[in-house]
Amino acid sequence: MEEIKRKVEAEFVWPQVNEVGKDAPLRWLRKGWADFCTAIESSIFYGVAFTVMGWALLTYSDQAAVELALVTGFLILGPFLALGVYDISRRLQRREKVRLAPTLMAWRRNAPAVGFYALILALLLAVWIRVSLVLVALFFPRGIPSLHEMVANVAEAPEGLIFVVAYFAAGSGFALLVFATSVVSIPMLLDREKMDTLSAMIVSFNAVRRNFWPLVLWALIIVAVAAAGFLTWFAGLSVAIPVIGHATWHAYRELVR
Repeated sequence: MEEIKRKVEAEFVWPQVNEVGKDAPLRWLRKGWADFCTAIESSIFYGVAFTVMGWALLTYSDQAAVELALVTGFLILGPFLALGVYDISRRLQRREKVRLAPTLMAWRRNAPAVGFYALILALLLAVWIRVSLVLVALFFPRGIPSLHEMVANVAEAPEGLIFVVAYFAAGSGFALLVFATSVVSIPMLLDREKMDTLSAMIVSFNAVRRNFWPLVLWALIIVAVAAAGFLTWFAGLSVAIPVIGHATWHAYRELVR
């Protein structure tokens, strides 16, 4: 038994986390832009896919609660959906030729761990949709309004500000949980075939714990870039999401030894 234990420990080396400065997020963003420009054909494919998904979300339902939940939940699934973008940056860093087709199957490098993480994110998204519906129902007891009606009610009624604060607080809690456990975990699962999901999530949490302020800044940059993409009727996501995905790969490479 001891021999088996030593063998397992020898095969798995626990990743160590580096400390970075507050200038790191802007450096990651510059590297992400460079990767986007270098492999623009493959990168833009993923960006356009995100844009189409955004349009599909808005046409899914005419109820504001569902639309809000799906649009904000889009950020929950973002780290997983950008897996192919991470693979593009991985190939560029290894000086390999980048082709779109292999990146579409990048999840196969560590399929069990990636699949388990996808399941976790799907469950979180399901919980968030339920929470979103409950919040809207609490503040709009006469029935779930359309998005236009909700915006009008929020602007006119004093309770609107309370709703915005409550929704933002709940959404921030979910976003913080996902960010802390995914900021480096999914690129790590792609890069290290022996890495399991829970270990990757723990390493990601440790990265946030040791680099709290730089990663808070990084989270704010992600939200700002994604918001800019949303405000352009999702068209801006065709560039914003690939650049953030490429930058996330470089964040992982600097944060984890």
